[in-house]
Amino acid sequence: MPPPLTILLVHGPNLNLLGERKPEVYGTTTLLDIEADVAGAAGERGAAVLCFQSNHEGELIDFLHEHRKFADGVVLNAGAYTHTSVALRDAIEAIQLPVVEVHISNTHAREGFRHVSLIAPVCLGQVTGLGRQGYTAAVTLLLDHLERVAAG
Repeated sequence: MPPPLTILLVHGPNLNLLGERKPEVYGTTTLLDIEADVAGAAGERGAAVLCFQSNHEGELIDFLHEHRKFADGVVLNAGAYTHTSVALRDAIEAIQLPVVEVHISNTHAREGFRHVSLIAPVCLGQVTGLGRQGYTAAVTLLLDHLERVAAG
């Protein structure tokens, strides 16, 4: 029997304020609520989740680098770094793990600068605008992909 899969759930800047910050955009769900949803969805499929949040670009990159050898994939909400960080994009490419980008709001229906994701080209896929459910959709996409790869 293969070892259980490990998924990294990584949150970028300001996501620690979910439930408080701009509830008209992000809702009242907290980061802990999302982490519980993801852990539950992954756990139903036998996968473990390691959660991390930072408001600092370098800490996000360090976390991805440090965990790349034992993780099987990543669900990432990079927050505003989605639109600005070449360094985070390069880190995603360097770790050689499948990454699903997720956003609570529909970034394409917001300010013009949010329409471009610098990380999307190095991600497996992108889930935007589904609110809290977007995270479980992202985990499902990632686990489906990992199972297809394992099956050959």
